[in-house]
Amino acid sequence: MILGIVSPCYNESAVLPETARRLTQLLQELEAEGRVESGSFVLFVDDGSTDTTWPLIRRLYRENPYVLGLSLSANAGHQNALLAGLMTARGMADAVVSVDADLQDDLSVIARMVDLYAEGYEIVYGVRRSRRTDTPFKRGTALAFYRLMRALGVRSVYNHADFRLMGRRALDYLAEFKERNLFLRGIVPLLGYNTTCVYYDRHERFAGESKYPLRKMLNFAVDGITSFSVKPVRLIFFTGLLLLLLTAAAFVYVFYALFTGRAVAGWTSLMLSVWFLGSIVLLAIGVVGEYIGKIYVEVKERPRYHIDVLLTDRNGKSDFSPEEPPAPRPEAGA
Repeated sequence: MILGIVSPCYNESAVLPETARRLTQLLQELEAEGRVESGSFVLFVDDGSTDTTWPLIRRLYRENPYVLGLSLSANAGHQNALLAGLMTARGMADAVVSVDADLQDDLSVIARMVDLYAEGYEIVYGVRRSRRTDTPFKRGTALAFYRLMRALGVRSVYNHADFRLMGRRALDYLAEFKERNLFLRGIVPLLGYNTTCVYYDRHERFAGESKYPLRKMLNFAVDGITSFSVKPVRLIFFTGLLLLLLTAAAFVYVFYALFTGRAVAGWTSLMLSVWFLGSIVLLAIGVVGEYIGKIYVEVKERPRYHIDVLLTDRNGKSDFSPEEPPAPRPEAGA
């Protein structure tokens, strides 16, 4: 089998040389053991970096026969950059592993993924054994997110990010999903096929800084929830129904107090009710607005990404439509 490794990069110049070295060494070892064929490759996807990431990828491409490069015309976001790499690599490999460039995921388990693919598994998830290296805040919010996703009926793999192996059949099926609001951790489990997991311990970043601050993590969580479940909208309906029942009960009490002479002049309860109901209304409008916003984005059918430069032919550039896979890469040294 020919193995492709796709690694999206955004301002990763500090870690990229070490990442390329380790992935190259891994492919060499797998080739020597006969577990993958010659022609296996690493595809670095530059997601509109503002540092020297792309010039570094071009240099690695010239010097390292295992390294290929893809540059997006603008920053499209991690999920779109990853999808661009997967859709490019699917026409060049039998199976593709996606892994971030920060070296936090254990690259040694890729060999186990390859073995499981050879045993007939079409999708192999890389799953963290624990979150001991995370801060208490990140550990707690991640646990709450996965539990919320499960409660909303979203199929996802607990403690799995985007470190996975996918066979060509799975990638071809993934290409049929056309939504612009991408949440691959929720889409991939929908593909079906024979799947399994490998478990590993996550490392600290080798260099550089995290590209997922709190704001991006919150946006990612909202995208994941609203892209796969309409339960928040149903929750608004049932909340409104409950409030209607409570309001009816309150009316009964008010009239009872009025006719029995127990009514007390004051505004405290009134103000609390106004603020409470106002908050519920604003929350409901916000949730519904999220769904309307997604519909707005989807119906425009804008491209999810645009490929500026593709380095696969060893001549420096290869242009093709993003909907069409590139020609297979020639053998190293050809």
